[in-house]
Amino acid sequence: MSCLRNSFSEAALSLSDVVQIVLSIFGLFGIGYVLARSSYLSDSVGDGLAEFVFNVAIPVLLFKTLAQADFHGASPWGLWLGYFGGVAVVWGLSHRMIRSVFGRGARAGVVAGVSASFANTVLVGIPLVQSAFGEAGLVSILIIISINMPVMMFASIVANEWAMRADGLETSRLDRRQLAARFGTGLISNPIIVGIAIGALWRLMDWSVSGVAATLIDSLSSVAGPTALLAAGMGLARYGISGNIRPALLITFLKLIVMPAIVLAIGLAVSLPPLAVAAATMTAACPTGVNAFLIANRFGTGQALASNSMTISTAIAVVVTAGWLVFLAQIGVVPG
Repeated sequence: MSCLRNSFSEAALSLSDVVQIVLSIFGLFGIGYVLARSSYLSDSVGDGLAEFVFNVAIPVLLFKTLAQADFHGASPWGLWLGYFGGVAVVWGLSHRMIRSVFGRGARAGVVAGVSASFANTVLVGIPLVQSAFGEAGLVSILIIISINMPVMMFASIVANEWAMRADGLETSRLDRRQLAARFGTGLISNPIIVGIAIGALWRLMDWSVSGVAATLIDSLSSVAGPTALLAAGMGLARYGISGNIRPALLITFLKLIVMPAIVLAIGLAVSLPPLAVAAATMTAACPTGVNAFLIANRFGTGQALASNSMTISTAIAVVVTAGWLVFLAQIGVVPG
């Protein structure tokens, strides 16, 4: 562990730093929630902000990071192994426990697995990692995000097809062509994926960004984080808590405690650079994202479970996120 302590001797995070980071992230989130909950701003404003964030600001930020960031020493395979190792374990645990402990069906188990493993990487993860670790931290979360959506959506679709047959709701064999078409359409129409793809092409061609174009890109990318947090807070205001409290608490525990612990352990085991370990761990420690509810809504089951998991994990994440930052500092991944 001593080598980890020496690696970040120049980038200490004090307790006041941790408090400032957490309050700046969840403070904006809370402002968005209050603005929507009090009807000071209408739902349409929140929807517009979210659309701007997903379709413009975040894709531009990811493009800029991928096109200009220093990827020297970055280990995509190690990051993917660590992060998606955590995803696989908590998905399996959540699925099994929802079915065995709470007696729910296979489809509800899939929703539970998604809710425990599909982090809010875009609206919360990017601002959190950027605030805690600066532009360098964005490299690691970009590597994760670059395949997170495709992997999670593909796994969700396949798992739901299996769950429908397991629940006796679908007896036909999986249409692989239809599955591939749905998956491909979702990818090419996703602005996040498009932003990453264009950024990768830009970097591959070794093109530069300068002049007015650079100014515009800097302006759009600079508002991505704050706007994303406001939009996330406003979006959460429409999801309440209705039943399924105990299952949602279990999912929250798996999401905020177990998943980042697994990601941290794997990251250390495969000797990832300290900054990559810290960024991956904090990404895993993000609360459940809205995609869990959207997937549940598409599947026609588990909407309350996903909604409760989003709301509860977001509320508890205010404290848990600070705890993880302090813990990482204590073990030397981010020196305190």
